[in-house]
Amino acid sequence: MIDIASQIGAIDRTVSQRKLEDGSEAVSVLARRTYKSDPAELWDALTNPERIPRWFLPISGELHEGGTFQLEGNAGGRILECSPPTRLKVTFGGEDSLVELRLAADEPGTTTLELEHTVPLAMAQSGAGALWVGPGWDGMFLALGLFVDGIVAEDPAAAALSPEALAFSERSVRVWAEAVRESGTATGEQLEEALAISLAQFAPGSEDPASS
Repeated sequence: MIDIASQIGAIDRTVSQRKLEDGSEAVSVLARRTYKSDPAELWDALTNPERIPRWFLPISGELHEGGTFQLEGNAGGRILECSPPTRLKVTFGGEDSLVELRLAADEPGTTTLELEHTVPLAMAQSGAGALWVGPGWDGMFLALGLFVDGIVAEDPAAAALSPEALAFSERSVRVWAEAVRESGTATGEQLEEALAISLAQFAPGSEDPASS
């Protein structure tokens, strides 16, 4: 059984809008969670092509800095920077969509993982664009946490569609919507539209988006 409230609460979420070096605007989606693992072990779980399919998706490609990757049934990209066991930066689904993983040792035996996904404002349209990706990353954080705790699904893709996982995703969409609201980076109309679309994508069949 997934403790949905505990798993949701384990992740810190931030949405922001900022200027890039070229003067353009970008939307940043930042998720952070601490795991009971040392950095080297967590890094291996995140980057070892033999272990990734055990908790996430099959992956292929030239998995080294300067190489490419493809997640089965999902996005692919280029590996821009790879500094084990602390930093990985890739393009994700497009040259202007950047994902960076940062790992830092915390208390003894624990590691804090930060995932930042940055896209141009023109692509995201507003901070509400966080709802296109944030809940998906929450699902990754959840699956990684279960894997680290020794809970391995026979079919990770099927597990992601279980009633528990869908209930987790619905709650995830709503807490990301609250993070957008707190950031002040989207209008009420933009947020309402994104919330409805995100619920349909990540938690199909969930209740009316206006309810809490």
